[in-house]
Amino acid sequence: MKKQSLFSATGLALTGLFLLLSVAIISAFPRIRIDLTQDNLFSLADGTRSIVSGLEKPIELLFFYSEDATADNPQIRTYGTRVTELLNEIVIASEGQLSLRVIDPVPFSEEEDLAGEYGVQPVPMSQGGEEVFFGLVAVDPASLEAAEGEEAQKIFGTIPLVRPDQEEYLEYEFSKLITQVANPVPPVVGFLSSIPIDGGVNPATMQPISPLMLMDNIRQLYTLERVMPNVVSIPNNIEILIVVHPQELGEETLYAIDQHVMRGGKVLLFVDPNADSQSVPGPDGVPFVENQASDLEPLLASWGIEYDSDKVIADKQLALMVSIGDSPRPIPHFGMMGIQRPGFASDITTTGLQVMNFSSVGALSPLAGATTRFEPLILSSVESMLMEGSFFKSLTDPSILLDEFQADDQRYTLAARVTGQLRSAFPQGRPTPVPVDGEELLDAEAAAAAAMIEHLETSQGTANIIVIADTDFLGDRLWVQVQMMFGRRVGQAFASNGDFVMNALDNLAGNSELATIRSRGRYARPFQKVLELQREADERFRGEERELLQDLQRTEQQIAALNAGRQGNEVTPEQQAEVDNFYQRQLETRRRLREVQLGLNQDIESLGSTLKFVNTVLVPILLVLLVLGLGLVRNRRRNEA
Repeated sequence: MKKQSLFSATGLALTGLFLLLSVAIISAFPRIRIDLTQDNLFSLADGTRSIVSGLEKPIELLFFYSEDATADNPQIRTYGTRVTELLNEIVIASEGQLSLRVIDPVPFSEEEDLAGEYGVQPVPMSQGGEEVFFGLVAVDPASLEAAEGEEAQKIFGTIPLVRPDQEEYLEYEFSKLITQVANPVPPVVGFLSSIPIDGGVNPATMQPISPLMLMDNIRQLYTLERVMPNVVSIPNNIEILIVVHPQELGEETLYAIDQHVMRGGKVLLFVDPNADSQSVPGPDGVPFVENQASDLEPLLASWGIEYDSDKVIADKQLALMVSIGDSPRPIPHFGMMGIQRPGFASDITTTGLQVMNFSSVGALSPLAGATTRFEPLILSSVESMLMEGSFFKSLTDPSILLDEFQADDQRYTLAARVTGQLRSAFPQGRPTPVPVDGEELLDAEAAAAAAMIEHLETSQGTANIIVIADTDFLGDRLWVQVQMMFGRRVGQAFASNGDFVMNALDNLAGNSELATIRSRGRYARPFQKVLELQREADERFRGEERELLQDLQRTEQQIAALNAGRQGNEVTPEQQAEVDNFYQRQLETRRRLREVQLGLNQDIESLGSTLKFVNTVLVPILLVLLVLGLGLVRNRRRNEA
């Protein structure tokens, strides 16, 4: 008895000593961190550590947070603590280059004026409720000192509102803000597009078109410059050229792109065998356009890429479920794909991506005999095939694709990277300008300036080109919900399309650290088993529908034959019996369809019940049994000793 008491007291003393030592060590060495959370909420990404530890000048972080005003709101206070702790982790990782000030801007104070100077405005916690500050500013202190004595510009960046619903993106947003202040002159990105990715006018309705949300994202980190379709030379200040849906570009423009790559410029290319964004509804409501395909020959061939603008990938396994008309039952669209991690290659551009949505996408492959390196980035499943693009130009019923589908048992490349030494697609040099409709394609001054630029037959250094065989996935409808908040467009991503493009730009610009941070957010992850059950039911539905249509056709033929032999308007008993038989078969088929639907729902509900039982009952029971088992083993060993 005394021995047990002594042992208990000793144990308590050792436990207390251990806690005191732990606190002392943590206080003396604040850089030591152990993250025991499931999702590593307090562990910084390697990209964040690389960015902040590599800062060449001090940066001050100002977190404007109304702590007193949120005293009675535990949810906001908890989020405020989460933001503060993350900022402290980033400051510790910066090795002294970052500092943090938490400022509570009470009304009519200098702190409130300072917040307004940096663009941080108070927002109400509820409609008609008290307004609070919750914004972050990164400031270059050296620029503030220079601006006091001279007409220098203050260098700072602002997140006016650190939104609670964007918690999973905090680390990326903070790292991006620091990057913007550390490198105030962003790289220049040029874009050449035949579709209105940066806004325009709808030719059918003459209504303005908003820029894609992706363009807003790019402008946060890069300077965007539009490149006209008849350009004769890509400006030297453009580091990366984005080419979207190139159609019928003149030889002078193709030559300009070719020489941009020869000079070491980077290219992010989007081609498409069937661009949905060009599908304008006609008078009958059916989309009509003569040519929705794009290509970039002869440049693709010179880069070692094979691409057929008449072929579209259809994928049974990755098909997205879509609703058509008033039908309550969604059906798989083999021309629209939701590609997840198994379809992503191991590359910096696909780091952390969850799911990407595509529509009527083409296939890329290495050209036979090419000297460049072709690296697939995104792949279809093995249950895919190449279909004629004509199927998709005016497709209104995706179920048509089911009848034409026959898997090729191979995976197709949707996006790829091409690297290596290149030879110009124009070995004879600059092509001669060709007049168009009696007008000069280029003005004389531009042509003369372009002629002065030296022709390069081989690339200077290693070329780096990323090609994606789809333009529809850039559209908001496939990856982001856009809403207005405090006069600004805000996007809530449900797929990783935008992250992939930003990762590609960061990689081409040499800023790959952000790519390792950007995609740590949460995205919609479909339940694969549920989708498989739905596809199986759809196939069964398809068979039932086909049987019904065949019965209907045979019956109509029989009725037509009977009608041809009847006299006047008299309905014979045979005709009436045949009609009654048809209606009976129709009712029977509808009953079978309902049984299939009921079976589908039962399978899904059974799966949900099983998962719920495993998560809420079975796992806790197994854990309890494991603990009891370990306790019994320990007691047995102690007794044997």
